[in-house]
Amino acid sequence: SLSAGLDLPGRFLFATLTLMTLIAILVFIEEAVYIYRKIPSSKGSIIIWINAAAPVISTTSCIGMWVPRSTMFTDFTAGIFFAIVIHKFLMMMIKECGGQKVLLRRFENGRFTISTGPCCCCCLCLPRVPITRQTLFWLKLGTFQFAVFRPVLIFLSIVLWTNGNYVLYNLSPKGPALWISCFIGALTLFALWAVGIMFRKVRILLKCKNIIPKFALYQFIVILNQLQTAIINIFATQKIIPCAPPLSSTARGSYIAQQLLIMEMFLPTVISRVVYRRKYHDLEPPECVAEEPGDKKETP
Repeated sequence: SLSAGLDLPGRFLFATLTLMTLIAILVFIEEAVYIYRKIPSSKGSIIIWINAAAPVISTTSCIGMWVPRSTMFTDFTAGIFFAIVIHKFLMMMIKECGGQKVLLRRFENGRFTISTGPCCCCCLCLPRVPITRQTLFWLKLGTFQFAVFRPVLIFLSIVLWTNGNYVLYNLSPKGPALWISCFIGALTLFALWAVGIMFRKVRILLKCKNIIPKFALYQFIVILNQLQTAIINIFATQKIIPCAPPLSSTARGSYIAQQLLIMEMFLPTVISRVVYRRKYHDLEPPECVAEEPGDKKETP
């Protein structure tokens, strides 16, 4: 165990980070109970999933910090969970607009701007797409494919790793790690692109529901969990992060990433409790609902 060889400052750091993780878990449990009691189940379950992103990442990082050999499993667990959260965030925006049918009525003649990040932010010549049931289906498919295929690819990675064919830091073209990582990266970009397209359209409508701070928290977790960890792993692979026995460069890079994530995920856990717990007024129903008597029965 790594903790057995720690000096006094190291033990204090481990104890502090573990305490932060426990506090984050307790804050999330209290928030989940409140949401379960106060918010309808269809919307409440989605919000609970989104609020759980930071505590789950913090918990897996804490386990990986105490048990370095479990790093691969904890990283994969956090990756699977976060893939589901990205899809849930898109569904939350649709729910906040009143559901798919009401959203289509609100933006009956509107268009999606697809020249947005992270895929097409520089392609300003792309046409604007009409908001229809089909385009909504493609946006939901953009995040759903990530929630489905990333766990499948991670399961394949674990199978190859147990057989000795998958080495996480071996990025040679002949190894499977490079191709699996590139494929997961492409799926991630498409999922984030779908969320960005939807947010750009509904941010003005949902401003009264604090969608901008919620999206900022979501982006904060994405950048730290995905980009920061990838950069640290690249530095470790290239030996920019020196080894410190008994830790190699790659193990030390993973060790540093986990400690940073525990500290960084504590902040969005606390802020999410404030942002999501506020009581928001429901949006005014779209005018077309009142004009169509046939739809009154479907309107809650």
